[in-house]
Amino acid sequence: MARLYHLARLNDRWFRLDEPLVSAFVERWRPETHTFHMPFGECTITLQDVAYQLGLPVDGDYVSGCLTDFHLYIEGGRPAWQWFHELLGVLPPENQVQKFAVNYTWFQETFAECPDGADEETVRRFARAYIMMLLGTQLFADKSGNRIHIRWLPYVARLEEMGRYSWASAALAWLYRCS
Repeated sequence: MARLYHLARLNDRWFRLDEPLVSAFVERWRPETHTFHMPFGECTITLQDVAYQLGLPVDGDYVSGCLTDFHLYIEGGRPAWQWFHELLGVLPPENQVQKFAVNYTWFQETFAECPDGADEETVRRFARAYIMMLLGTQLFADKSGNRIHIRWLPYVARLEEMGRYSWASAALAWLYRCS
């Protein structure tokens, strides 16, 4: 439904990361031009590359998240953490939160496995948490690599609509922004 299935399979079980190859690419990346400087010339990552490699949709609505006055952006001024609690059924302890980001380990420990015989609402909560972990660690990771921003709440709130977004465009924009 969210059209993120292929992304969910990019993990240690299904995909082996070639760390020396990644290191070689990192050394050749030039953030000023968003290109790799190779012995044969320059090359860059295109939207088609992102869509093909990650299996993400290109067509659809744009993905955006206003981070200015984030607490007001969420559902017409409702406090962000109140909405987090409503959508996920639990709040992280204060020592697991840094401004509007939650430690990944808390997400992983809290939502590791959906209980057997869970009702539909519980399954939806676990799905929301899982998608937030995918987005926050695989597509839109911060430099720490261990925090999940709650900017994804508006998207996971409506699971049925997640597939209508151009996740490939957002991932490519994020890559360029973070480099």
